[in-house]
Amino acid sequence: MDTDNRATRAVYVISVAAELAGVHPQTLRIYERKGLLDPARTLGGSRRYSERDIDQLRRIQDLTNAGLNLEGVRRVLELEAEVARLRAELEATRRTAIEEVQRTHRMYRRDLVPVKNSPDRWSPPGRPR
Repeated sequence: MDTDNRATRAVYVISVAAELAGVHPQTLRIYERKGLLDPARTLGGSRRYSERDIDQLRRIQDLTNAGLNLEGVRRVLELEAEVARLRAELEATRRTAIEEVQRTHRMYRRDLVPVKNSPDRWSPPGRPR
């Protein structure tokens, strides 16, 4: 199983997730109501938390311990997600630009003809060829 799949696999019940994050289970319910967390649900409706959810809980705790209220935390998390999205977009754009420059350079090399092999050499007016 790859790392990303392991990080998103929802396996922890609310009591275990709360213990791992160092908070009360009711705090997790509050975070969910405020839109700070969105755990997976079983068919029966029970919450299941992933490693990524636990990391998110720890980040929320760090921000609240630093003095932010839950609305501030929500805004910081939104901005962090936006920055991550923009960084990924920028990286993809950079890769595309590099590939296009390389493609263009390959075309130049293919189209270039050495001057000595050129069929018609140019010389300034008044000078013989």
